[in-house]
Amino acid sequence: MSTINWTYKHFNELTTTELYDILWLRSRVFVVEQNCVYLDVDHKDQKSYHLLGMIENQLVAYVRILPPGLSFEEASIGRVLTNPDFRGNGYGIELMKLAIEKTLEQYHVKAIRIGAQCYLNKFYQDLGFVNSGDEFLEDGIPHIEMLLSL
Repeated sequence: MSTINWTYKHFNELTTTELYDILWLRSRVFVVEQNCVYLDVDHKDQKSYHLLGMIENQLVAYVRILPPGLSFEEASIGRVLTNPDFRGNGYGIELMKLAIEKTLEQYHVKAIRIGAQCYLNKFYQDLGFVNSGDEFLEDGIPHIEMLLSL
């Protein structure tokens, strides 16, 4: 397992190359791999922080960290993904642990809410999130809101 180099930046600090890599990988995973036609670019990126995990100039893992009031009343972590070419190495767990830490440092909140794809429920439960609502469809994919209380 290679070591990931982590970068944490506000949208305005991203280079054009970093932004391209983010949008390319989000399209690869959320549009192509999940066969879901939806508009990924939703005007929330500009108000968010972005956590990128790189190995040798390749984006391996990514999340965006949204301030309270943007998607939910609480701060939120979204667009969580691991590059398909690097899955199975524990990078997703490392990514989420660091994302939780960064969210707490950035916003000094007592809770983080996410809209999780249902098939990842156990993954997020293992990180301390609990279901906080009923299942719902978002872009044809079953989701559930989950809350991490701190």
